[in-house]
Amino acid sequence: MTSRFMELVVDCHDPERLAAFWCAALDFQVIERRGDKVEIASWEPTVEAVRVRQMPPTLLFIRVPEGRRGKNRLHLDITPIDASTDQEVARLLALGATTADVGQGPGRNWVVMADPEGNEFCVLRSLAPPGHPSADPVGGAGTSPSPPRPTSS
Repeated sequence: MTSRFMELVVDCHDPERLAAFWCAALDFQVIERRGDKVEIASWEPTVEAVRVRQMPPTLLFIRVPEGRRGKNRLHLDITPIDASTDQEVARLLALGATTADVGQGPGRNWVVMADPEGNEFCVLRSLAPPGHPSADPVGGAGTSPSPPRPTSS
């Protein structure tokens, strides 16, 4: 028996606003709207495709009355593929994200941010190919040979 990771559910106050932010951040599209729920994805899930192999999960934003309490116990890590980490951080700030301090300290090669409702996420080093005009410079955010997996952010 095997289960599949189908969707990540995010409780929020404004599903439309968060869906719009994350669609712009990840190049996803809205695939369904139902009442107080908005689901986004990079693909249109089908039973047949999911049965064959693990596919990227969707993000489902659900309106809830209560606010968030404390630090996230789960967060997303994203990585730019055609821009430097600094360029991606600037783009996300323009979309409505903020930088966040969760005690990560200085000198990290990832940046902790928060979406428009304060949900933390990390921007890891760029995966832009070496020599690409937007690749992270030597000594910049992309100097690590592989993206670190923050354990406390």
